[in-house]
Amino acid sequence: MKITIPLPSTVTSQFIVAMEQVPFDVESFVPWRVGGPFKRTAITSAANGTLSVIHHTTPWKTTAATFTDDERRRLRRTKQHVVVSATAPPHRLPTAVQVARASARALARESDGLLLDPLTGSSILTCGRCAGEPTHFRLDDDWLSWDVQVHDAATCPPWDPSDMGACDCLRVTSRGLRRFALPEITLDGAACAHNLCATNLLRTVANRLVADHLTYLTTHPEAASRKIDDFLRIQPSDQPDGGLPFVVRLTPYDADAGELGRTGSIRRLRVGPAPGSGQITCLKVGPPSGFTGSLNDWLCATQASHHASLASIDPNTPALVRVLAA
Repeated sequence: MKITIPLPSTVTSQFIVAMEQVPFDVESFVPWRVGGPFKRTAITSAANGTLSVIHHTTPWKTTAATFTDDERRRLRRTKQHVVVSATAPPHRLPTAVQVARASARALARESDGLLLDPLTGSSILTCGRCAGEPTHFRLDDDWLSWDVQVHDAATCPPWDPSDMGACDCLRVTSRGLRRFALPEITLDGAACAHNLCATNLLRTVANRLVADHLTYLTTHPEAASRKIDDFLRIQPSDQPDGGLPFVVRLTPYDADAGELGRTGSIRRLRVGPAPGSGQITCLKVGPPSGFTGSLNDWLCATQASHHASLASIDPNTPALVRVLAA
């Protein structure tokens, strides 16, 4: 089955620089004083309107829960903020957002401000080795964060990493994929003891989805939609530490709808357009239909750290051949 992903005409991404005061003119700073390899592109982007900078003489308000205590203290001291935005067609990604973040980094360094990403709900380091925007795009460079939720009514046994069927109360959802004209992805129903495994799996899937998507956008700049397979094959080269190939299934998912048979309410991470608009806002990641075990069995089987246990499985078992074969 194919999943159709609508492609917008433009994508907007914002970065916030919160500071106590601005000792210079923001409009003259960006793009002319954005140093490094992004300076020329920043000048071009500002001229054609894909890069914009707006100075607000009021503090920036946020309810994000991922900031540290020190970051919250710094935010309380700020009196002004600057919004740096990139608005560009999808085929201009990821360069457009890299230029915007490079400009925001430069502003934060010059004003001793705090650089924030409202889409991921987190801050971005602007000192030391992280002072400059990396020229080579990697999704792991603070472009994503993860919303980890547990069902409100969940009653879990004592934490036991070896008990793969202990509970199914965990839901992990990405924050940031829509910046690249992609739906967010979620894994719902794993054991809460497997928080790290779930996040690692989603990170691997996200990297593969973004790499394929950016390649498609480059070769199809005028496309209004893109069709992807509902089965995604993850190869050893897609995994940070290598490992066995495996398959995941992607399912269009209404982030506001409850699952039949589930107990308790779920605090949903809402992303993208409202339900009923016809657009896909979230893809549910799960095992392929040929897998006979539980979600937790499959989740652990995809992790490189479990290769020893996978080696003890009969490779000729039909169901497992379908799941693990590339």
